[in-house]
Amino acid sequence: MHPETTQPTDGGERGPTDGFNTWLALQKSTDRTRANLLADIVGHPKGAPSVKELDYMNPSLEADAIRRHLKRLQEVGVLEELEVEPGTRVRGYPYKFYRVSESARELFDRNDLFPEDAWTRQYERVQKTGEIEEIEAMPRPSP
Repeated sequence: MHPETTQPTDGGERGPTDGFNTWLALQKSTDRTRANLLADIVGHPKGAPSVKELDYMNPSLEADAIRRHLKRLQEVGVLEELEVEPGTRVRGYPYKFYRVSESARELFDRNDLFPEDAWTRQYERVQKTGEIEEIEAMPRPSP
């Protein structure tokens, strides 16, 4: 069975309807490193981890590499960045968080990719430091 996808007909990265190109989204999401990051995002208790949390969960990656992968996933509409408003930020704590977009979640659900229950269970099994648990418990901004 093949996933429900459409390839761009104009050579562009955006589809003609809602601006979300399913073909490109799947292509960028299934890269091994990005898929690991997406699994951690989906499994996160609040569904929107910070780079610091993703860095902890992916010790083989540098934070800058994580940011580059997150940016690429944002560019193709798979992720959304949530940002704490200036003036309400807490010094020393993250203020940017990343979550799967609605379009990407629908695409993943249609194709049985990144099931939330499975990745949540996997994420819960990881032993975390007090600092990571504290960041994990922080409230996230609304989309």
